[in-house]
Amino acid sequence: CLIGRGKQFSNPEEIDRQMKAQREKEENEGAERGSSSESEEESSSDDEPKKKGIEGLIEIENPNRVSQKSKKVVEIDVNAPKELSRREREEIEKQKAKERYMKLHLEGKTDQARADLARLAIIKKQREDAARKRDELRKGEKKEAEEAKSKR
Repeated sequence: CLIGRGKQFSNPEEIDRQMKAQREKEENEGAERGSSSESEEESSSDDEPKKKGIEGLIEIENPNRVSQKSKKVVEIDVNAPKELSRREREEIEKQKAKERYMKLHLEGKTDQARADLARLAIIKKQREDAARKRDELRKGEKKEAEEAKSKR
């Protein structure tokens, strides 16, 4: 019943201590193996997985069968570059393409950016014309109001 429990992480000192203890244990076992010939026979059978059914009787060479080998902590190389899956590679490529597009878009080199700039120029011109007309109407209204006051 581990449902709802948080993950526990070992600190580096604990891992180092465990690795030292493992090495010492292996060295002690190595010294014992040299003294007895029976343990040498057992160690050779430990390397091969136990065969099930008729696998022990018949040699089968299946190129598609991959045997699972367990790796020890000492053998794992943390600094080795991790191979990305196809989906991860595609996601990274998609992000890079989007960044390139946005950079070109901000520089105004894409078709969409050119269309946006042209549309903005048209709107800006229309607004300037409308502002000019409003100013002319206001001036005209002021003149009419002044003329009306002077006639009274």
